[in-house]
Amino acid sequence: MLFPAFSSGKNSGGKIRSMQSFPSSAETAARLKLALRRHREGRLQEALTLYQLVISNDPGNFEALHGAGILHGQLGQYEKALRFFVAAGAVRPGDFSVHYNQGKALHELKRLVEVLACYDRALALRPGYVPAYNNRGNVLQELGRYEEALANYDQALSLKPDYVDAQINRGNVLQDLHCYEAALASYEAAIRLDPNCAEAYYNLGNALKELGRHEEVLAAYGRAITLRPDYAEAYCNRGLVLHRLQRCEDALECYDKAITLKADYADAHYNRGNVLKDLRRYEDAVASFDRAIALRSWDVDAQFNKALVKLLVGDYETGWLLHEWRWKTEQHKEYLRDFKQDLWLGNRPVAGQRILLHAEQGLGDVIQFARYAPLVAALGATVILEAPSPLIPLLETLACNATLVAAGNALPEFDMHCPLASLPLAFKTTVATIPAETSYLSAEPQRRSTWRARLGARQQSRVGLTWSGNPRHKNDRNRSISLRVMEPLLGLDYEYHSLQKEVRDDDQTILARCAQIRRHESELRDFADTASLVAELDLVITVDTAVAHLAGALGKEVWILLPYISDYRWMTERSDSPWYPSARLFRQHARGDWTGAIVDIHSQLKARRMQGGF
Repeated sequence: MLFPAFSSGKNSGGKIRSMQSFPSSAETAARLKLALRRHREGRLQEALTLYQLVISNDPGNFEALHGAGILHGQLGQYEKALRFFVAAGAVRPGDFSVHYNQGKALHELKRLVEVLACYDRALALRPGYVPAYNNRGNVLQELGRYEEALANYDQALSLKPDYVDAQINRGNVLQDLHCYEAALASYEAAIRLDPNCAEAYYNLGNALKELGRHEEVLAAYGRAITLRPDYAEAYCNRGLVLHRLQRCEDALECYDKAITLKADYADAHYNRGNVLKDLRRYEDAVASFDRAIALRSWDVDAQFNKALVKLLVGDYETGWLLHEWRWKTEQHKEYLRDFKQDLWLGNRPVAGQRILLHAEQGLGDVIQFARYAPLVAALGATVILEAPSPLIPLLETLACNATLVAAGNALPEFDMHCPLASLPLAFKTTVATIPAETSYLSAEPQRRSTWRARLGARQQSRVGLTWSGNPRHKNDRNRSISLRVMEPLLGLDYEYHSLQKEVRDDDQTILARCAQIRRHESELRDFADTASLVAELDLVITVDTAVAHLAGALGKEVWILLPYISDYRWMTERSDSPWYPSARLFRQHARGDWTGAIVDIHSQLKARRMQGGF
C-alpha cells in the first residue's frame, strides 16, 4: 500500500514549509533558518539539534515544533513525532498540515480510528487536499471498510485524475473485494499514467495471479523487476507462480534473489522451504522454515510445514509435536473445537475417564487414525468416537466398545477430548511403533454376502480401481488422475470394478467405453458398502484417497499411486508403508508424469497374470 510522505502542507513530498514569520529573537530566527536548511539538505541530526534549541528558547514556536515532528517521522520515531505534532496543533489548531501529519504518525502506530479523525479535521480545513483522501482510503482498507475506502480513492482521483498512487490503491481495494477484472483496469490506468511505475506492474501481477493468467503474471512481475531490480517482493511473488507451474528450480532462483536483496524477508524464506520440499531437498527445506521462524516466531505455516517435512522423512518425535501447530493455520481453524473439557495428549492417565476422539480432516485421515481408539480403550478409558456419518457403519467393526456419534449430532457427556490426528503424539508414535495390525476394520458379514451375490460367480481375478478423490482437496490436482491414465491396465485379463462413489464429467465418456469396468456408484451408500465390495476383490489399485486407507485398514492388498512429492504419511522413497502392511507404493518417476508408475503396475499385473493370477 502506498502512503505519501509526511506533509509540510505544501504537498505530499515531505518538503519543509516556507517560513511565514520568525520569532522576534534574531538568534532564534537564525537557528530556525539554519535548521530548515539542514533539514532540506538531509543533515537530520544537526537539524534536530537546532530545532530543540529553538524550542528550548521558544516553546510555542510552531515552525520548530512542526519541523521536529516531520523530522522524527522521517527517522521512524513516530511516538516522538506525534508529541511534537500535538504540541504544534495546540499552538496553531487551524493549520491543516499538523492534523494531517498527526494522522500519518498515528497511522504508523496503527491507531487507526484516531487517524480517521485527524484526516477528517485536515480535510475540513482544506477540503481539496488529495493525499488526505488517498491516505484515508488506506486506513479504511486496513479496517476492512472496503467500500468506503474505494469511495475515498475515487474522490482523490476526481480531484487529481493523474494520481498514480490512488489508482494503485484503488486496484488493491478492488482485489480485497475480489473484483479482479476491475482491479486490472485500475493498474492499467496507473501504467498509462506512469509506464515506469514498478509498483503498478507488481500489483497488476497480483491481480492476474488471482485470475490464473500465469504467463501474463510472469510478464508483469518481470517488468516490475526490470524497472526496479531490487524489488524483492516481485521476485518472491514471481517465485510463487513459478512454483505453481511446477518450475521449481526457477522458483528457487527467485526466492534466492529475493533473500539476497532482503535477507530478513520471512515470506521468501518460507516459500523457499516449500519449493525445496518439492525438490526433495528436505534438510534444506527445514533450514529455510527455521530461518522464517527465527524472523517471525508466530509464522504458524512455517511451523506446520516444517512438521510435515519432519513426518515425511520419518522424524516422528519432532514431527508429531510440531503437527499441533496446525490448529493455528487458516486451513485447519475450521476444525478447531471449543470444548471446555481438557485436551488429552497422553499427558495424564485416562483410566475411568470418558474421552471423546473426534474427526478433524478428511475421511482417509479418520480411517487411518481410528486404529488408536482400541489403544485408548485399553488404557481404561470409555471411548466416544465422533466421525462423519458415511464412516459410522464401518467404524462399528473396530475392536473396542466405543460409542459412535455421527458428526453434527449431540455428543454425550465426556471428561476430556483428543483430535484423531493428535493420537500419534499422545502415544509417542515412532515409525517403529506404529500400531499396524494386518487389519483393524472389517466388512460387515451380511453386507459382504449381499455383495458376493451381486458380483456373481468369480471368473477372473478381481481388481478394484479408484483414480480420483475429493476435488475440493487442496492437493487434488497432484494426487487425482484421469481414468485415461489407467487405460493401459485395462487390456490385461482381469475383472475390473470401479470403487468411485462419484465420477467426474471428464471421466464419464471414458468410463462409458470401458465395458471391462463394472460400475457400482448407485450401490455404494456408505463406506461399509465399499468395504464389503473391497473384501470381495483380490487387489485394489488406487490413488491417494480414502479408498487407499480403507483397503489398508481391511488388510486387503492395495497398490497406491503416489505423486512425485507424496503426502507425509507415505514418507519418501519406500515402496511399502509402515501404516498398512498390505500396501505397496508406486511413485511417479518424474514430477507430474504418471507414465512410469503405470508402467510399473502394468508390469506387475502382467507378471501376476502369467503366474496364474492372485
